[in-house]
Amino acid sequence: MNFDPLFVRKVEVFLFTEARLLDERRFEEWKALFADDGIYWIPARPDQMDPVGEVSIAYEDTQLLDVRVRRLRHPANYADQPEVRARRVIGNIMIEQAEDAVVIVRSNFTASDLQGEVQRVFVGEYIHTLRPAGVDYKIIQKRVNLLNCDTPMGGIVVPF
Repeated sequence: MNFDPLFVRKVEVFLFTEARLLDERRFEEWKALFADDGIYWIPARPDQMDPVGEVSIAYEDTQLLDVRVRRLRHPANYADQPEVRARRVIGNIMIEQAEDAVVIVRSNFTASDLQGEVQRVFVGEYIHTLRPAGVDYKIIQKRVNLLNCDTPMGGIVVPF
């Protein structure tokens, strides 16, 4: 599909902005990118289609995202001690659909996090389902397909 280059760039900037908010631990601003009915989903196996009938690594609506953000900010959150630092790189951004007031975007990512002396690298695919909202977008669903979703990976403190 051919999309207007300005439209494509606007979607790319949205994804890059989301990654930067997470990298800079601006979790409240990140959560605000989600629509009121938004979902953050990390499947527990490749090609998982059912987030409710099967176990997922994470399946969170905005209420649970709010709990996640408040937990990250709590001074007694020992999972985040020392504080996790992270960086994400996003590429291969492809818009799959842009109709019916919904934009579906696939992209690949590499995310590294560092906690104390332990560094981990995660690789995977994002599938963002976006709803136009004024001059920007709101996330209806962010699906994070981790390459290693079905292997032990330890605790995930900071969202992808």
